[in-house]
Amino acid sequence: MKKALKLLPLLALAALASSTALAQSAEYKPGGKLKACFMYIGPIGDYGWSNAHDAGRLATQKADSAWLETKYLENVPEAQSEPYIDKLVKDGCNVIFATSFGYMDAVVAASKKYPNIIFAHATGFMRAPNLMTYTADFYQLYYLSGLMAGSLSKTGKIGYVGAFPIPEVKRHISAFALGVRAANPKATVNVKWINAWYDPTAAKAATESLIAEGADAFSFTEDSPTVMQVSAKKGLISFSHYSPMLKFAPDTAVSGQLVNWDVIYKDFLGKVYKGTYTAKNLQNVDYWSLLSSKAVQLGADYTTVINPKWRSALSKVKITTSDLGTLTALEMVNKRLSQMRSSKPSFDPFTGPILDRNGVERVAKGKTSSVAELSSMQWAAPGIVGEWADEPK
Repeated sequence: MKKALKLLPLLALAALASSTALAQSAEYKPGGKLKACFMYIGPIGDYGWSNAHDAGRLATQKADSAWLETKYLENVPEAQSEPYIDKLVKDGCNVIFATSFGYMDAVVAASKKYPNIIFAHATGFMRAPNLMTYTADFYQLYYLSGLMAGSLSKTGKIGYVGAFPIPEVKRHISAFALGVRAANPKATVNVKWINAWYDPTAAKAATESLIAEGADAFSFTEDSPTVMQVSAKKGLISFSHYSPMLKFAPDTAVSGQLVNWDVIYKDFLGKVYKGTYTAKNLQNVDYWSLLSSKAVQLGADYTTVINPKWRSALSKVKITTSDLGTLTALEMVNKRLSQMRSSKPSFDPFTGPILDRNGVERVAKGKTSSVAELSSMQWAAPGIVGEWADEPK
């Protein structure tokens, strides 16, 4: 009997903990104070992916400060992210943004564990009633950067430092290569994978290796300005990635891919606040944001679309296409940018006919790859050389 009595406090504590957990994961009531929390793969000072997401968080928080509170966790490992999600739920987060592809399994599990919490997964493809997906995609911009890289390269050898061989990164590299080949049909894009999102040491080694192999123009997927800094020391051109990086290579940065995550965050959180989106109706919500949405833009930084130091050189190169005839590279970039920025884009890099690097037709003539096809893309465009994991036959 005494033992049973001793158990009562423990049982009461367990009940209290259970009720507290339920309260912490209670469904958000529209119009109330909203707490949105962000989980980053890298440090917010990486100048790349995580930095760009945090800039979006800050802009959104500033715009909606009357009803919005935000919080973030940085350097959250993909394979061990579940405890971090538990912590955010415990801290009273109503909405949790998981900002890396590798968080997908953990986020799906958490969406089942916490059905009243709203989850949003960047670049993912799995959804649930309380789990949406979103991306601000760069494939249009990579095509434009490819046009410029192919036009300015003297060796015809372009270097690309890739993070992980996932469909998103492969899509970007192939779009880049299609742009390169539109400018120079004989050029190649040599890809070196570092299997890391943020690893300046590996990025430096990969860049030096590509330089040794003759590459004189560079693009990359790694969340630091390392590739630009290393190539700049040799006077070789490069393109910004996610965040404005012109200051790291003011003489050699040509342009780049920039993101405005706040375009998505403001829209989505505003709809949660108003009750349009709830923990019960996100099954079909997917933000696929391109140039027309203004979530992405071309530029070496936010005020420099194309570095003035390279405009003259781009004006001296001619590119011929079947639909636009012959234009200078600068004119071609501006025309394609205008076409893709329209609310009804009249040009898409992945409109067929497109054969992959092995000669297999991947996009039929007159067809344009769907979002689903782009999201699962594994094939390599012509001109890409180097290893390519899971390449279809």
